[in-house]
Amino acid sequence: MKFAVIVFPGSNCDVDMYHAIKDELGEEVDYIWHDADSLDQYDGILLPGGFSYGDYLRSGAIARFSNVMKELIKATEAGKPVLGVCNGFQILLEAGLLPGAMRRNESLKFICRPVKLKVNENETMFTSAYEKGEVITIPVAHGEGNYYCDEATLQTLKEQNRIVFTYEGSNPNGSIADIAGIVNEQGNVLGMMPHPERAVDTLLGSRDGLKLFKSIVHHWRESHVINA
Repeated sequence: MKFAVIVFPGSNCDVDMYHAIKDELGEEVDYIWHDADSLDQYDGILLPGGFSYGDYLRSGAIARFSNVMKELIKATEAGKPVLGVCNGFQILLEAGLLPGAMRRNESLKFICRPVKLKVNENETMFTSAYEKGEVITIPVAHGEGNYYCDEATLQTLKEQNRIVFTYEGSNPNGSIADIAGIVNEQGNVLGMMPHPERAVDTLLGSRDGLKLFKSIVHHWRESHVINA
């Protein structure tokens, strides 16, 4: 499987994402600059964390107009897996590929620490390697991770089983319904604030994030066997 790590001016977790795919997962991966005009050769698209365009206006608000986003939308429509982490999640929200919005943390402080997550849904292409209800440890690092949506959207997310991860025990940022990660209706776009790419080796304190990337590869291989 071949992954693209999209790099915007201000991205700072692109190297972590590249390492997770190449060195821990053993799959192909390339850095792709924000002005790229094609993602056709890639099987999975990764939007890393950081501060795209300095987080001016709002986090992700400028990045969503980058040239590569037209290709990203094509990839989502083609059913390719798309993962947005932290700033990547914010960009997906700004682009309308996921519902809701991101606000400042309730504490108004930047948070950087490991947190506990509950895997609410394991029947997705991103979470099949987990057990339903499994509690995992993944770090967060954000100042605007307070996910919000209106009541109608929240009800839809619940009814369609699209709330994939929730904070367990302690909500670090005030997100509505303890939401840490959601998928789109088609199920191929995941946005999450915690950083699974920073939890792929015991030296980092946790390997719990590696299962997410393994799930993506497993789904891709299974779908290609079926369609072969």
